[in-house]
Parts: sequence; C-alpha cells; structure tokens
Amino acid sequence: MTTLPDQTGDNDRVIALIPARGGSKGLPSKNMRPLAGRPLIAHSVRHAIESGVCDRVLVTTDDPAIRDAAEAAGAWTPFLRDPSLAEDLTPTEPVLTDALARAEALEGPFGIVVFLQPTDIFRKPAWIARAVETVKSNRSLDCCFVANKTHKNFWTRQPDGSWQRVYDWMGVYGPRQTRTPLYREDTGLASALRAALIRAGRRTGDHAEILPIDSTAAGIDIHDAFDFYLAEKSLEWFQTHAME
Repeated sequence: MTTLPDQTGDNDRVIALIPARGGSKGLPSKNMRPLAGRPLIAHSVRHAIESGVCDRVLVTTDDPAIRDAAEAAGAWTPFLRDPSLAEDLTPTEPVLTDALARAEALEGPFGIVVFLQPTDIFRKPAWIARAVETVKSNRSLDCCFVANKTHKNFWTRQPDGSWQRVYDWMGVYGPRQTRTPLYREDTGLASALRAALIRAGRRTGDHAEILPIDSTAAGIDIHDAFDFYLAEKSLEWFQTHAME
C-alpha cells in the first residue's frame, strides 16, 4: 500500500480527535461515568491538553451530555456528530474523517492528527508529545504510535481449519528475557499521523515509528463493568505508586 503525501505541505498544526458516542451497550453511558472524580471522557481530554502539543482538542460525539462534559474538561466541541456515524457497528475511520473535515471547514487545514480513544486512559501525556514530535521531525514518516510489548506466542487458523504458529521461531521456547518480543498496536492510547491519512479514511500509514511500552495498566480498555472496576482499582494503586 502506498503512503499518501501530506496534502498540507509543511503545515504542522495539530488537532486531537477523540470519538465518544453516547450509545454504549457493554457499559451504558460509559463516557459519562465518574472515574477518580471526573467523567471518563475528561481523562483523555486532559491528557491531550497536558501533552502541550495539540492546537485543538476536539471531541466528536452524538450526545449533548458528553459534549457538555468534554467542554467542561477543556475540549472543543463545535458540532454534534450525525447519528448515522454513531451506530453500534460504525467503524472509527469515517468518524475521524468526518470530524477532521468539519473542523477544517471552521478553522482551516491541520497537518497532524492525534487520535485518542476515551476508553484508554492509562496513558502518559508525554507519549502523545513524543508521537507528535517524532512525526514532525521526520518527513519520511506518516505515523507514530504506542505499542505494548509482549513475549507471548501467537497462532492463526488456516483456511482448512488447522492451526499454525504466526512465526516458526515461536516453536522454540525459552526464558521471557531471551525471547524476541512482538508489539501490539495501541493507537487509541497515543498516536499521531499525517492528516492526509485521515482524509483518506485511514488511521495508520505504512511508514511508522513505534514507541514501545511495557505496561499492564495500558492494556485496560474500558468496555464493560469489569473493565471499569479494573480501571478504578488501578487508579487507586497509582495514587501511591508511579505509573509503569
């Protein structure tokens, strides 16, 4: 797949896009649920602002209550998302494309987009800053994102129903410390990409830089009541311990 050129040239204006719909089924009203004294949506807004690299922090939502909570946290919410882009099976990509187009219609072009998922809260604002600065400083890259390191083995099912290791070397077992790690793409935690990719309906490119992390907490993605419980207990832990 060919990388798309940055249609904005040297434009380095940065907009953070945070999609947060109101119709959650696994955990009703999850984006409004209080967590550590603030609505869930407010955590990602705060991280984007505290990164210090975002010219705009936009929350795209179909829910007026989420819009109000996002604004209270410091986000820009100049419109409500069309309900057709807030259905259960709506992919993230068209939501981001719509949000960027509407933002640029109001404020002109942006060169870099930061994408954050509101259900991923165990991020450091510094990860966002590093991702943006990496993309800004290297024009050969079209994206930079956080990836969690794992030493686990992976298998894939073949068309005939049999199972096969993803890599042959995974059949050689040994201590965790000596194994070749894999990196799981976690764009919702922190990612920065050329705005041209978002305009083309993509959220990652082909020429990436990865920011490796090794964080158990960062793997908590809040979609149901148990995830929320884990997030609450983890935040209690981090009140007295440094985040990984």
